[in-house]
Amino acid sequence: MVTAQSRLSRWLITGSGVDNGPEFAGKVLDAWAYANEVQLDFIRPGKPTENGYIESFNGKLRDELLNTEIFFSLPETREKLEEYRLDYNTYRPHSSLGYRPRAEYAQQAASKTTTTQSKRKILALPLA
Repeated sequence: MVTAQSRLSRWLITGSGVDNGPEFAGKVLDAWAYANEVQLDFIRPGKPTENGYIESFNGKLRDELLNTEIFFSLPETREKLEEYRLDYNTYRPHSSLGYRPRAEYAQQAASKTTTTQSKRKILALPLA
């Protein structure tokens, strides 16, 4: 859920893997990708395992937030999603990262890297 604008301000993305949902098949995203020279790589229909990390995150988001809350306005929805994103990236331990939060893991990885360019890339990696 990192916005394209914030990612682009750190370093240029050249591609993005997406599923075939209607939010990714529209003309607006296609026009944005073309204007920003971003290659959209669509997974094969019916093959969610090609996008396992995203499918896992979407399931957790649905189970932990979307199915437990009633949203009464778009601003409220955005606020709750931002709270979830901050918690997910800053405080929540992830088993794939040795039960460390994503932000902590990214900082440690960047501190072990020698070049500034590599540090920027590590810190700019998508944090849900």
